[in-house]
Amino acid sequence: MGAKKNWKVKTFTTELKIFQTIKELKTLDDKVNRFIAENKVKKVISVSDTTTTDNTGATIGLIRVLTYEA
Repeated sequence: MGAKKNWKVKTFTTELKIFQTIKELKTLDDKVNRFIAENKVKKVISVSDTTTTDNTGATIGLIRVLTYEA
């Protein structure tokens, strides 16, 4: 068997507002990239996005999950 991997998961969130989505996604990208740089992430395993909705089904937020090797 190979060496044991030290994988970690970090979750980021952002609110999405109508007509501001591009700006909010850029801010979220910057937040994730800053985390990767500041924490000296060796390897990104996966990045996954999912939306959150209100009671009408409208998208109101985004959750980004980063799995990485520390």
